[in-house]
Amino acid sequence: MFSYIKGPLVEVWEGGIVVEAGGIGWNILVPLSVLDRLPRIGEELKIYTSFQVREDAMTLYGFFNSQDRKMFNQLLGVNGIGPKAALGILSALQPDDLRMAILSEDAKAIARAPGIGPKTAKRVILDLKDRIRMEDVLPSAFGAEMEPAETAGSGMEGTGREAIEALVALGYSLTEASRAVRKIEITEDMTVEAVLKASLKYLAI
Repeated sequence: MFSYIKGPLVEVWEGGIVVEAGGIGWNILVPLSVLDRLPRIGEELKIYTSFQVREDAMTLYGFFNSQDRKMFNQLLGVNGIGPKAALGILSALQPDDLRMAILSEDAKAIARAPGIGPKTAKRVILDLKDRIRMEDVLPSAFGAEMEPAETAGSGMEGTGREAIEALVALGYSLTEASRAVRKIEITEDMTVEAVLKASLKYLAI
């Protein structure tokens, strides 16, 4: 129904925000990954939304980009996961960390979310592993708001992917390797070795 809402940020509280657009204050529930990166009150904000209709409520959920919204909607497709549980998972894990946990079958990481037990975490992995691609994770290493189409097949993506593979070969988990590489501001002239060295420095902290 709504793709995104754009307007000044009016209010923030634990678990949600109000954005004014078209003379209406839109009440939007968001994960911690959004709350941690909000602009100041009064500044303009663009939030991608998922509109969910339940028997007792109609609710908007908000995310900073369409890929994170896609992750939320994919979680809703898992048997036993409703909007509250999906939001809880995305609050316990950054969206990219969740994708890496799914790819690396790290059920313990997913089970840290409130109300998510080991069985449900394994079900999330089973249902979504074939629907998550490395390309869905890597774009954030090349610019926070890039869409996959902007980086797919690019040299920077290839460099980041090779650095992740090298870190995994060194014994780091896929989640650790991806998180470290995403902390590096990768430029077009950086080699895999340079990205690897910078990532290792981050991991040593």
